[in-house]
Amino acid sequence: MEIRDAVEADAGRLADLADSPPDVMRNLVHDRTVRVATEADEVVGFVSYDAKQGTVHVTQLAGSQAVCERLLAEPITFAEREHMAVELLVTADESEVETAVEATGFTQSGPGPEFAGESTVRYRLEPAEKASGER
Repeated sequence: MEIRDAVEADAGRLADLADSPPDVMRNLVHDRTVRVATEADEVVGFVSYDAKQGTVHVTQLAGSQAVCERLLAEPITFAEREHMAVELLVTADESEVETAVEATGFTQSGPGPEFAGESTVRYRLEPAEKASGER
C-alpha cells in the first residue's frame, strides 16, 4: 500500500468512497490536507484533516479497517510533531472505521453532533507527553 497526497483527479474515486458528489470532493482536496491510500494504482481509502486551536481534526476517513489504520498514521504523525491532540467523529454505521480508530489508540470522549439524523461518537488522541503526564 502506498500513501500519497490527493490530487484533483482523485475526486471521482473519493466521491465513490465517501458517497459524496465529486465537486464536494474536489473542494476537499483544495481546502484540506488529503492523503490517499493506493494499491495497484487504485485509490482504496483516504483521510482528510486540518488543524486549528491546538487540535488536528480528522474530517473524513474511508477505507477498510487496515487501510484506515494506515491512513490515521498521517494526521497522528503531524499532530505529534506539532504537540497537538487529534479528534474525529464516527457514526454508528462505520464499524470498520471505529475499529481502526480504537486500534490506533483513540479513546471515546463523549457524544458528537448529529449529522443527517445520525448520532456520532467523538474520539480523541492526546499527544504522547500530555497523555503520560510529562512536560
